[in-house]
Amino acid sequence: MFSRGGGGAVSSISAPGILFAALGAVALLAPFMTLAANRIVAGEGVLAWRVAGLSATGPGVAAVVVGLVLGLPAGLALLRFAGAVLGLAGLLWLLMQGAPVLLDGAGDYARVSPAMGFWCLLVIFMLLMADALAGLAPGPWARAGLLAGVLGALALVLWSGALADLSVLQEYASRRDAFVRATGRHLGLAFGSLAAAAAIGFPLGIWCHRRARLRQTMLPVLSFLQTIPSLAMFGLMIPILGWVGASVPGAQAIGIAGIGFAPAFLALVLYALLPVVGNTVAGLGAAPPAALEAARGMGMTPRQRLWRIELPLGLPVILTGLRIVLVQNIGLAVIAGLIGGGGFGSFVFQGLNQTATDLILLGALPTVALALSAAIVMDILVDLTRPTPEHVP
Repeated sequence: MFSRGGGGAVSSISAPGILFAALGAVALLAPFMTLAANRIVAGEGVLAWRVAGLSATGPGVAAVVVGLVLGLPAGLALLRFAGAVLGLAGLLWLLMQGAPVLLDGAGDYARVSPAMGFWCLLVIFMLLMADALAGLAPGPWARAGLLAGVLGALALVLWSGALADLSVLQEYASRRDAFVRATGRHLGLAFGSLAAAAAIGFPLGIWCHRRARLRQTMLPVLSFLQTIPSLAMFGLMIPILGWVGASVPGAQAIGIAGIGFAPAFLALVLYALLPVVGNTVAGLGAAPPAALEAARGMGMTPRQRLWRIELPLGLPVILTGLRIVLVQNIGLAVIAGLIGGGGFGSFVFQGLNQTATDLILLGALPTVALALSAAIVMDILVDLTRPTPEHVP
């Protein structure tokens, strides 16, 4: 009766679809939005069909219910994907209709926010979409187009101001310049540390690949660095770089100090070395011995074998390591806000200090969106660089 089928005719009901429908039904009974007197106090929950008049909420609730129902059949992944899209559109409609109605006459400092029901339904429909995409198995360019479409639609909704009444966007409106600076700093930490780790780790990985004794020594050391908790690692950088900034002439002039960007950047680079070095070693070691032997027979030098055989065949594995690093560092860069490094973490920790949930979300939501987008883009690059069978030596 139950199945996870992908593309044939509907002959049964999807087990994940039943789970999503059951969880979605429960989530619909939970508060969908919260109305609070100000940004700090706890608010009062409002059910989805009560955030506005029935004529306004009816289409949104219907879209959510129909989306859950469309996720039930096994065998039609495209239908389940359409259900996920319809459900997400219903959630967006309810937010757009409910926020201005709830704020009407609620006071100058009142805030309205998505509540537990919304977040649960959002996760459910995203999981339903992921499950449907697994059945559709789109190619890399189709995934790139889908990502561009999702980001474009989200940008259009935000630009239109349709969700401007939500508390998290009111936090953004009052901190627009700070948010732009935090975005630049967060991107600098994540992508800058990735570039530095690649510049160090790629040559080191090649060296470890060619010398077994160095590999046996270096990889355990890098593995040990990964075991250090993130807060401890960031904390360890403070006295070290504080001493460097105070003792080395010119260090403070280029921004090296115990707090700020430098210790966060160095900690992220250290965390990134193991995936870069390890995947470089694994990727270079994946070349078939027969191909290497044939290259030797043709008179290729070790450098020629590296660039013409080992690196092209190992590139997908190496890019997988860079994917791990990028997603990891986007998340870990949040901790930089704790030591004055800036980034989205500054909003997260300010929100924690002020018990302002929406300020926390202002830092957390773009971090999650950036990490998910980076993971999808890197997965696409991995697939594009993976050699097809006819091109494998």
